[in-house]
Amino acid sequence: MPLKKAMLAGLNDQITMELSASHAYLAMAGWLEAQNLPGMASWMRAQSGEEREHALRFFDFVVDRGAEIELGDIAQPSSTFSSPVEVFETALAQEKQVTAAITALYTLANEEGEFEAIPLLTWFINEQVEEEASVDQVVEDLRRAGGDPQALLMLDRELGARPGGGE
Repeated sequence: MPLKKAMLAGLNDQITMELSASHAYLAMAGWLEAQNLPGMASWMRAQSGEEREHALRFFDFVVDRGAEIELGDIAQPSSTFSSPVEVFETALAQEKQVTAAITALYTLANEEGEFEAIPLLTWFINEQVEEEASVDQVVEDLRRAGGDPQALLMLDRELGARPGGGE
């Protein structure tokens, strides 16, 4: 059975949102690189790649259902920040927006009887719990570090140890 119009539109919007998130994380990585925080930049690069993978999961689902992909515009993300804390606060706000969008898709899938989408959306709901918790922890760690350069260096190295963020 083909995807209903509202569900298809929602899934295509979600693909665009995930790609926008990937783009924004890359901009954040660029700012962090310019601040000589390569570990945090590496973390953001890994996050950018993960968001692209998420977009492709939705993409594949739409294609597998025999529907057409319609990508929306991706706005230019902010690339200027006042501090690493602001960067990660921006990332956390972005993750919360993604969570809200996925939750709305889950509700729509139930309302429209698009039950084939439920396992995919359930996976994403669980993933978003992890995403928000991870970014929130970094925000809290950065706030605790305050202006202490040694603490910032330690956090930069710790975040740089995340797999998948390299060049």
